[in-house]
Amino acid sequence: MNKKIIFWVDGSLLTYVIANSLQHKMDGDFYSIIEITDRPKKFFLEQKFVNFKKTWYYHDHIDLTSKKVDFKFLKFIEEKYNINLWLLAQNERLFNHYNEYHSFTTTEILCILQDECKLFDGILNELKPDFFIVKETALHQQQLFFDMCRSIGVKILTLYQSKFGYQSLITTESHRLDHIENLDGIESKNRNFKELQDYLKSFNLSKQLIEHKNNFLSSKKEKLKAAFQLLFISKNLNLKNHFAYKGRTKFRVLYKEIIYSFRKTINQNFLNSHSHYELPKLKNFIYFSLHQEPERVLLIDSPFYTNQLETIRHIAKSLPIDHALFVKEHPTQSIRGWHHPDFYKSIIKIPNVFLLHPSISTVQILKNCSLAITVNGTTSLEAAFYGKPSIVFSNLGYSVLPSVHVLNSVLSLPTLIKNALKTKVNPDDVDKYISLIEQHSFEFDLLRFITDYHNYFYYGGHLIDVEITTNKMKKFLDKEKPIFDILADEYIKKIMGYENN
Repeated sequence: MNKKIIFWVDGSLLTYVIANSLQHKMDGDFYSIIEITDRPKKFFLEQKFVNFKKTWYYHDHIDLTSKKVDFKFLKFIEEKYNINLWLLAQNERLFNHYNEYHSFTTTEILCILQDECKLFDGILNELKPDFFIVKETALHQQQLFFDMCRSIGVKILTLYQSKFGYQSLITTESHRLDHIENLDGIESKNRNFKELQDYLKSFNLSKQLIEHKNNFLSSKKEKLKAAFQLLFISKNLNLKNHFAYKGRTKFRVLYKEIIYSFRKTINQNFLNSHSHYELPKLKNFIYFSLHQEPERVLLIDSPFYTNQLETIRHIAKSLPIDHALFVKEHPTQSIRGWHHPDFYKSIIKIPNVFLLHPSISTVQILKNCSLAITVNGTTSLEAAFYGKPSIVFSNLGYSVLPSVHVLNSVLSLPTLIKNALKTKVNPDDVDKYISLIEQHSFEFDLLRFITDYHNYFYYGGHLIDVEITTNKMKKFLDKEKPIFDILADEYIKKIMGYENN
């Protein structure tokens, strides 16, 4: 019997392209939940490239006029799927302070959750899928369906960027290898720290991220085209039935884009004027790397550590008396317009805390620090390559390294820091972890793909609500076919692995 596979398709088009390649390589019944804006919807209604046996259009099931909350039903869903709906909702970027267009009421949020739960519960009851294919989740609705699938045993295949540059993985959960609890049984190639560092440089994630930052949302010409489309071509129908567009009138979007450009310059000028371009000459320091925000690594992966300013304060309170704390802004925060000066001022005002400019080399910092701390980032993994222990606030795949300590409670942070500072990093452990990742990862530059589809369809990423023609999609599928045929083979390996186990 054919396996039933459901895809979450959104504006990224990633899973749509994967489905197109997969259907030519394996037998299966394909289904889809499509989450797109109004103008590209016509393409998906008419498309013939992927044979979906049934499609649910996510936004068609969300009633923004509803004001009646059925708490009994929502409680039933929480218990049936063992999930916490408010944990997802409170950290949804559209429902909190990141949204500058609309302040959602409690009733509005609950009604949206209610409609989502009815839709997803109905799909799972009707379909009973074997597999769910999804890119790394970013919004609460994607994570909600993810959690519901996981709860009832649907096998999940999540594609995401590896912590090593230009590589990707497919596992159940982002940045966690399936069924790997430790490094037992993994062979080391006996590389020393210098050889390990050379390996890290050959798969330089920081370089990849900077390339993405420089190429994404960078074209002023495409931005002007997008503005013309928005103002004179688009009817902006998303205002009526997409909660993400509430309050986004054409005038307000244009006004806020203008304000954003000025604000970004002000934020950057303040950062440039008030951060250190060289490491302060202190013997002992602990390094904390800020995350780009808003981003899933905080909102979904680390839902109780979303306030980075408070996290810095927690660390500063927990330091040994002979150590300082160095905090570095994430270089890709420029995509979000940098942080407000008040954020940087608050960091600078904390005693014994120093704000570093994002241009300072991470390698230089890791070579000189005593310990690296991140909420949920690559820096803690990179620290091991330079013989430095680290602390993370989430249980990630590289937490199998003995030098990576996972924080279970803020109350234990002072003790954890003291213990972590005593940890010696064994290069063999790092070498084993590399071998482990090499077994599970494959070459696929996900960030390049993100840049490519934004440049091809979305005016360089400046406007998502666009018309997609059949001819344009065909050219895109033909262009990306060699890469996605290889990617489809990786999915088949994972599906066969599930079957064999």
